[in-house]
This record gives sequence, structure tokens and C-alpha cells, in this order.
Amino acid sequence: MNSFLKNFVFAVFLLVAAAGLFSMFSQKEEAPKEISLSQLVADINQGSIKEITATGGSLKIVYENDESATTKKESDSSISQTLVNMGVAPESLAKINLQTKEDDSAWIWLGPLLYSVLPLLIILFVFAMIFRQAKGNAMQAFDFTKAKTRILGGADQKQKTTFNDIAGLKEAKEELGEIIDFLKNPDKYLKMGAKIPRGVLLMGLPGTGKTLLAKAISNEGNVPFFSISGSEFIELFVGVGASRVRSLFEQAHKVKRAIIFIDEIDSIGKTRGVGATGGHEEREQTLNQILAEMDGIESGEGIIVMGATNRPEHLDPALLRPGRFDRRIVLDLPDAGDREAILKIHCRQKPLSEDVNLTEVSQRTPGFSGADIANVVNEAALLAAKRNKNQIFQTEFLESIEKVLLGPEKKSHLLSKEEKKIAAYHESGHALVSSTLPDSEPVRKISIISRGMAAGYTLKTPNEEKKLRTKNEFIAEIATLLGGMTAEKLVFGQSSTGASDDLKQASKIARKMVKEYGMSPLGPIVFGQKEELAFLGQEFESNRNYSEEIAAKIDAEVAKIIQEGQEKATNILSEKRNVLEKIAQRLIEKETIEKEEYEELVGIIAKAKPAE
Repeated sequence: MNSFLKNFVFAVFLLVAAAGLFSMFSQKEEAPKEISLSQLVADINQGSIKEITATGGSLKIVYENDESATTKKESDSSISQTLVNMGVAPESLAKINLQTKEDDSAWIWLGPLLYSVLPLLIILFVFAMIFRQAKGNAMQAFDFTKAKTRILGGADQKQKTTFNDIAGLKEAKEELGEIIDFLKNPDKYLKMGAKIPRGVLLMGLPGTGKTLLAKAISNEGNVPFFSISGSEFIELFVGVGASRVRSLFEQAHKVKRAIIFIDEIDSIGKTRGVGATGGHEEREQTLNQILAEMDGIESGEGIIVMGATNRPEHLDPALLRPGRFDRRIVLDLPDAGDREAILKIHCRQKPLSEDVNLTEVSQRTPGFSGADIANVVNEAALLAAKRNKNQIFQTEFLESIEKVLLGPEKKSHLLSKEEKKIAAYHESGHALVSSTLPDSEPVRKISIISRGMAAGYTLKTPNEEKKLRTKNEFIAEIATLLGGMTAEKLVFGQSSTGASDDLKQASKIARKMVKEYGMSPLGPIVFGQKEELAFLGQEFESNRNYSEEIAAKIDAEVAKIIQEGQEKATNILSEKRNVLEKIAQRLIEKETIEKEEYEELVGIIAKAKPAE
């Protein structure tokens, strides 16, 4: 619609311009009178002629009263000689301004031609543009069912992503090595009768490098890379998704060896079921077409379908059976060593100061994905540029970590004196409980400067990263979360709304301990089954497989766990009230306490299990 409007306005402009030119050419000057040469001679002898201009065989005459006239003469004779021969006195001729100009007779016929042809040409140009637009819209209608793929990789790509540009993911790279070898040397496998997997499913949290790894495989194998998102198959009209699937695979079959990458495949590959639309729903037709096309890939063809998802549990079983996506590769979050390697990759060609310690940065970013780490490096570069520095210092890296975790500092939101005091004791309570309990994480920084939605924050970093967690660690985390509210009650006799998020997290952990992890006297039982609301991504308990009596017991056990955590926090803060006061007062003065200063304040508490 916008393109049509622009073309319409342009067409109107051209028509107005044509009308202007038409009117300009149509304005004819009044033709001067024509006299004979004998009349001209008589007028010259009478002294009434002021100027004569000769152009070829035509003479333009200007009288003393500025009137104009024209006459003809022989083109091969000079004007003065002609007039003298016809009886003009030489003294009379000397008083006249005689001029000679080049013959511009071409304009005699070119002017009328432009006058008649130019407007016609402009009108034809306008219609040509209109027809071109209409043809483009018609072609778009025919292209509607074609897959909107992005073709990358192959020998023509200038900047290639390879395994050298991806840090970590060692197991995933090894698993994909044979696929790359097949793409390079297919005959070696075909002679042995081996069949390379038709489908490879990359599973992992967002930002772990699924798309990046797929691009690297295509570049390592030197084959084209057809990339498309799962949501691009679905349109309003029924059958468009299946048509686009056919179009995508047709493009891949033409090049013989290629990788088809479908990002977010769970958007079209969810488990099929009987719904309001039965089996004729557009999403199901698209999925059925993908299954049919994957079955149609011959073993000798070098076409591999790769899918990426962070929700593998929702995929239809038909996608995961042998012969389709039978190779499943899990991409984990990077550990400390991998995070340091990722930092080094993203710090290439960036001016780093000598004080930058990437090992410390990697230790301060547990749980960060590769995309998060890239964001940290970029934020550090932005901070350094904003401060007009020539290099990126360690300060920028540490500040960018907090910015990515919690958001930017709220410098305009200043706490009142009373709010600042409450926030100081609240964060001190978190830190002191965490430092005392043996199963909790060490404190790296405490601050009462607002960031994001938080009025203050306490940063904790584990000494070593863990895949598994115990009941004691969960209890320690709950006690730490409740340490802020407990400190407020201990000092001020009441709690504030600042503990609302802590209570939500503590309640969530306690309920999972009872219902999912079997960490309660109710036994090793999972209570309830969770499912996801279609198209909304929200989980809900779809099957409550327990009675009201069991529900009451679950609530009681959750309350007991919360109570146990609160008692631990209360005992610690009551025993170490003087340390709590020291930390809070220093926070009120400085607003931020780093790890070294904090350990000096608390005296590096030995983490022994407190007496029951």
C-alpha cells in the first residue's frame, strides 16, 4: 500500500510537469510582420532602421521605435553587399548596427517536435511504472508459497564461522565431526554401507550457540546453508506452510549437498493431538510435510536437516524416531574455563588494558551463556567509549556484568535516609547468613545502589560450579533469601516490601523440594504433572494426581522448610548482631562493599555447621 501511494504521488508529479512543459511550449510569441527588400532599402535611406540581424537567408529588422520586421535575402551573399547593390547609401548603412548569427534553423522543426512528442513520452513513462508495479505485485502473489530462506555458507561466503570461532562445546564438536567428514568424503561412508543421520537436533538453552554451531558445520563441510525459522512456515492461509516446506527441500535438492537449518523447530513440531480443528490444522499439515520430505532424502544425498530448540520435550515423537531427528546433541552452559575462552574470542581486536583479568570475569559470570558473555564484552566496550577511554579496563568489565545481571544503575532514584538504612540492613542480612552457612555461596559484592527492580543487591559466586544440588544447599539458599527480612525484623521490629521477591523465590524452592525432588517426609514421590499452555509458554499443573489431604500435607511441609530456613537466619543474625551492624553502617557510608573489604569486616567467618 505504501509503495502504491509513492508511485501514485510520483505519477501525479510527472503529469503536472508534463502539463507545465506543454503550456510553456504552447505559448507562441506574436509573429513579426514581413516586408520586402525594397521596403527595407527605403526605410534605411529614411534613417528609421536601428538594427539588422542576419541569420542564414533571413533578416531580422528592428526600427527606431522598437518595432520588429523580417525579410528574406540570398543566403550566399553578404547583407551589406546586398543592400548597397539595391541602392542603400553607404553613409545610411554605416548608422545601422549590422549583426550576423549562426543559422539555428534546426529549432524550427525541433521545437514543434518536442512540443508534441515530449508530453507523450512522459505519459508513456508513467504508465510503464504503473504496469511494472502491478507486475511486481503479481509476482509476489506467486512467490507467496515459496520458502523465505537465507542461503549462507559455501565457497562464496567471505566471512566464515568455523569451529575456531566457537569456544567450549567440545563434546558437541566431536559428535558433529563425523557429519562434517561425511559432507567432505561421502564415498568413504557409502562404501561401508553406512547411513549418515538425516536429521540432527541441537538442544540447549537460549544463547548457547545452536545457530552458530550449525553455521560452522556448513562452513567446515563447505556446503550451502539454508536457514529458516519455524515460524516462517505458518501463514493465515491453509496449505502455505506445507508448500514452503516443499519449496525449501526443492532448493536443497538442486545443490545436491547442503544443510537445511530450521531454527525454533518446536514452533511447528509440537506433539500432535486432537484439537478443535482435528487433524486438518495448518501446523499439523506443515509438520506432516516435513516428515515426508525427510523420508524422501536418499542415503547418497548430502542433505542434512538440522533443527534447534530449547524445548525438546514438546516435540512430536514422529520427529525423534530413527531415520529423522535421531541424532540429538545437548549444548550445555559453558563452565568457567569455557567462559574464559569465549571471552578471549569476543575480545579479539578490542583494545584491552593490562589490568584486565579475564579469569576473574569468567569466575564472576556463572550461569552465563555465550550470548550473555558477548553482551558483557560489548557493554564493557560501550562503557569505555562513553568515558572517552582509549582502552577497556577491568572496571568496565565488572560493571558490565552487573548491568547484564540486574540492569543499569538508577541514578535518578535516590533512596531516602530511612529507606537507605532499611536497604543496608536488608542486604547485610543476606550477606552475613550466606557467609556463615557452610552450604551457601561466598559473597563478592554488596550494594544499596538501585539497579533494575532492586533497591540493592548481594552478589554471590560459587567456588565451583555444580550440576547437582543437595537438600542442605537448598535450605541454605532459603535461609539466605530470608536473611534480609529477618534482619529488618531484628533491627526495626517489622519487615518491608523489599522482601517480596525473596519470599517468592524461597517459596518456589521449598515447593519444588516437596513436590518434585522428594526432599520431605512425604517420600520420593512427584506430585502433579506439568504441561505448557499452547502458544503462551506458561506452565500449569494439568494433572493433580493427589488428594486434598495430600495437598494439605504438601503445604505443611513447605511451611516447615520455610520455617527451618528462617530459624537458621534468625539464629545467625542474633549471634552476630555486632557484625551485622558493622556491615550495615559501612554500607550506609559507602553504598558498595567489595569482597576484600567485606571479608575484613566479618573476619572471614569459618563455615562450620551452626549448633541446632
